[in-house]
Amino acid sequence: TMCPLWRLLILLGLLALPLAPHKQPWPGLAQAHRDNKSTLARIIAQGLIKNNAESRIQNIHFGDRLNAVAQVAPGMVGWLISGRKHQQQQESSINITNMQLDYGGIQMSFHKEWFSANISLEFDLELRPPFDNNIIKMCAHMSIVVEFWLEKDEFGRRDLVIGKCDAEPSSVHVAVLTEAIPPKMKQFLHNLKDNLPKVLPQLVESQVCPLIGEILGQLDVKLLKSLIEQEAAYEPTHHESSQPSACQAGAPPS
Repeated sequence: TMCPLWRLLILLGLLALPLAPHKQPWPGLAQAHRDNKSTLARIIAQGLIKNNAESRIQNIHFGDRLNAVAQVAPGMVGWLISGRKHQQQQESSINITNMQLDYGGIQMSFHKEWFSANISLEFDLELRPPFDNNIIKMCAHMSIVVEFWLEKDEFGRRDLVIGKCDAEPSSVHVAVLTEAIPPKMKQFLHNLKDNLPKVLPQLVESQVCPLIGEILGQLDVKLLKSLIEQEAAYEPTHHESSQPSACQAGAPPS
């Protein structure tokens, strides 16, 4: 009668023993996966650099377009600053400079034959209030996500398709770099930081995304295809991003 009990105890004892390490069917598969993601991110970064993406984005004159929106919609800058129309709106301005893409922090995500690239964009803002001659310096950081996938034609051949490009409002972070803020400006800056995420993503999607899509469309499609085919069967591990900038951290640079 004790035999079944002893068998159970022996079985439990065997299960408790440390298992021998299980060899992967493809040695180094995980490392190869990370290397492939790193390689693809590097290809995208090199393509953006080679095609002078930052200077071309700067040449869009983002600040001019933001102020142009203000002229089309009266009180726009006043709304950005204070949330209501401002009588001196035409005397205020927001200038955007120093456009930077985080080439070293491009993050790749994969799902079978679909993948996306998360590219960080950072820039400086100079706010000239309508009631003060002092310029308030700020910076903004946001993420641009571009989607790709492989599509088969009627002959089974695969083509690389560049999908939508989004700039999520939730990814927008605005930091004030000027330390000495006049008391009367603090509430205005607070409202500006709240309202910029509602406006900047739309401008980025309409002005920057077409440029990035054009550049990425010129990359070596065959190499992209081969990398995607290698990745198709495996789950992703996120590419490590670069260190957060002062703008992402929300504090003035040291």
